[in-house]
Amino acid sequence: MEKSSPSLPLACRVAIVTGGSRGIGRAITVHLQSLGAKVVINYASNSNQADLLVAELNSAVNSSSPLVAIAVRADVLNPDQVKTLFDRAEEDFGCQAHILVNCAGVLNPKYPIVANTTVADWDMMLNVNAEGAFLYCREATNRLTHEGRGRIIMITTSLVVGSLLPGHAGYVALKATVETMTKIVAKELKGSGITANCVAPGPVATEMFFSGKTEEMVKGVADACPLGWVGKPDDISGIVGFLAGDAGEWINGQIIRANGEFFI
Repeated sequence: MEKSSPSLPLACRVAIVTGGSRGIGRAITVHLQSLGAKVVINYASNSNQADLLVAELNSAVNSSSPLVAIAVRADVLNPDQVKTLFDRAEEDFGCQAHILVNCAGVLNPKYPIVANTTVADWDMMLNVNAEGAFLYCREATNRLTHEGRGRIIMITTSLVVGSLLPGHAGYVALKATVETMTKIVAKELKGSGITANCVAPGPVATEMFFSGKTEEMVKGVADACPLGWVGKPDDISGIVGFLAGDAGEWINGQIIRANGEFFI
């Protein structure tokens, strides 16, 4: 097993980040690569965003060095495409992936209460936030390296506890499903050297967070946090980087709520 240096704790490791070209996922991708990881950026439709990020990351390294980032399109609901994503990681970087960060997710910007939620809207949330998470998690349990460096990190939400906000039933209920699945997977992977944890952000300033919100609503969210502000994507990426490295190997089956003690 190759050892990483203190300055690059994720050197010689490969990380797959779903939803890795925008929002929190982008911050996680950039941070993991800064720690030395080679990154596979999974995207669903916007190839331009993913390709720009790949170009940015690869241009930052010595031109004589091999690639440190690739982008792979994969439908979160297509098991064959999910498998292909892991195949590409192995083919392009010459080893099994070490880290999966599942950041792909959707939030209905209309924030419908349950009485007004259509079956189509519910199914959309179910497909991406739960079934997609399951397919990636399942593939990771079978495909991540068993060198003691395997990490499954699922991004959920702090809204699962405490702030059960009206208009968020589908999003929160399905993220709660992912949290329960992850805790069980941590036990099922006993002896594999793979850990499974969730990072559950509070409100974070991303395109998804701002969608459908007025300036007054955003201010209300910030005021509800004792720290007085909405989080930043980098507030989440650092926690993911810690869990992905050797320092996080004793953390398993946990939900880390990074939310500034947000409450409503």
